[in-house]
Amino acid sequence: MCGIVGAVAERNIIPVLMEGLRRLEYRGYDSAGLAALDEAGKLDRRRTLGKVAILQAALDSAPVIGHCGIAHTRWATHGEPSERNAHPHLSVGGDLAIVHNGIIENHEPLRAALIDDGYVFESETDTEVIAHRIHYHLARGCEFVDAVRKTVAELEGAYALAVLSEKNNDELVIARAGAPVVIGVGIGENFVASDVSALLPVTRRFIFLEEGDIAHVRRAGVTIYDASGGTVERPVRESELAADAVERGEFRHYMLKEIYEQPVAIANTLEERIAGGRVLSAVLGPRADILLDKVEAVHIVACGTSYHAGLVARYVIEEMCGIPCRVEIASEYRYRSPVVGRNTLFVTISQSGETADTLAALRRAQTLGYLGTLSVCNVPESSLVRESDLALMTRAGPEIGVASTKAFTTQLAALSMLTLLLARHHGMAEERERELTRQLEAVPGLVERALASNDAIRELAEDFADKEHALFLGRGIHYPIALEGALKLKEISYIHAEAYAAGELKHGPLALVDADMPIIAVAPNDQLLEKLKSNLQEVKARGGQLYVFADPNVNIGDENGTRVLAMPDSVEAFQSPIIYTLPLQLLAYHVAVLKGTDVDQPRNLAKSVTVE
Repeated sequence: MCGIVGAVAERNIIPVLMEGLRRLEYRGYDSAGLAALDEAGKLDRRRTLGKVAILQAALDSAPVIGHCGIAHTRWATHGEPSERNAHPHLSVGGDLAIVHNGIIENHEPLRAALIDDGYVFESETDTEVIAHRIHYHLARGCEFVDAVRKTVAELEGAYALAVLSEKNNDELVIARAGAPVVIGVGIGENFVASDVSALLPVTRRFIFLEEGDIAHVRRAGVTIYDASGGTVERPVRESELAADAVERGEFRHYMLKEIYEQPVAIANTLEERIAGGRVLSAVLGPRADILLDKVEAVHIVACGTSYHAGLVARYVIEEMCGIPCRVEIASEYRYRSPVVGRNTLFVTISQSGETADTLAALRRAQTLGYLGTLSVCNVPESSLVRESDLALMTRAGPEIGVASTKAFTTQLAALSMLTLLLARHHGMAEERERELTRQLEAVPGLVERALASNDAIRELAEDFADKEHALFLGRGIHYPIALEGALKLKEISYIHAEAYAAGELKHGPLALVDADMPIIAVAPNDQLLEKLKSNLQEVKARGGQLYVFADPNVNIGDENGTRVLAMPDSVEAFQSPIIYTLPLQLLAYHVAVLKGTDVDQPRNLAKSVTVE
């Protein structure tokens, strides 16, 4: 998603802005730019199409020095990727600049009214509308903060804004509704960004704005106004992230680094949450036991990879707890009329906690009579966590690669803990609970063993370099894992990949099977193994090339038309979704490297999608 950085300081803030943009590159973008008040107090804007490095080259050839400025990486929504659509946008006279994340849904009537008032538009963006509206109110005598307040009151949609004006030297005004923005607190200097990681080189102290807040940011301090216009105090929080947490280190790509971080990330997710062979209910908060006693159904809402995690959870919750569990895509949930059963727990899953559709689903759910709301999330300070009744943090650490890896497996680990807590309240025998908890604690070690297959998977990936289509198969709880494998491959290699429940082959997909479309299957040693083997025979009979990630004991031969890669043995059903995810992540990664794509920043995609 788009990224915002801003700074007000006595020192030259251009290096701060540029380092912040580099740290936000992982979010995905197509252009970059900055605007700063130079030493004469004049606004100087620079924009380029493409990577931050291109903007840096432009600054190297024609330097800017300033003490107050804003910067932006843009992920196109309104208007094609181009320099004229890049942020910051200016208003009349070029003395006011703005950067914006989100989407303004009523930009067309606002644009029409501004054109009637004589304003000329230079871009196709909804953002330029905001710049002109702020100018409109300033021209009618409003003070800087009031002009922004009046403007945002006219907006419909989601936004995080940072505004800079020549007439208000060394001041920024920021605002948020539906999209995140934070304030980094320094000594005699202050910063703003859409993401904590952008500011870690300059501060570890942050203020997180609430929905509807407007902040006036100066060197000397910060004044925050709530949605009603009154001044409020928001707590200053110390970030636990290390400044080097978003560095690649020895790895070629962030994605590979994050794949290899999974044993530690999962261990961190479990750490201090299990004692005496049981998951501690306190991980959900002090009132968790009271709420869990009442739960009669679970409704999970999420997007993308997080949705696949929810699908896995449905299998284990219904099997182990004996209560119904529904899972659906957040963007669809918003626009239908869900029937809420008695004492239903509403669960959202999100890496960032700022995904627009998931946040909107949560806010709607809070009006529909659910028993309570629980977020499974990786970012403690996120909107999703703050607005939910309960939260279960995944502790994956910063995930930079757009294609989610460690966020997914830590979500599965967290949802496994949630399942065990629910099962305790729905009659699971203590001995069974302790056995499953032991299995969960063993997962980090099994992940280490699964990663040992990296070299074999790199070799296998060579078969995919010239392919245009692929089909992933799984049965039961591994059908969502097949979905996740297909998503990873299409995200970063641009191969058209689909996933099916293997039993559905005969209802359409078999028509596509030929030697040019590889079939990837996960084959753990579970109760559906024999059914899966029959499905694989259907593929072989039609000349399909099979790639099977299998338990060593399943007796699937590595023969003509079939390549088998052995997974760790003795993987239990409760552990297998996480373990069988690993080879699919590695396969997608190595195929993408062979095809020469931008692994960490695939085309057309963004990390944290804060637009609908």
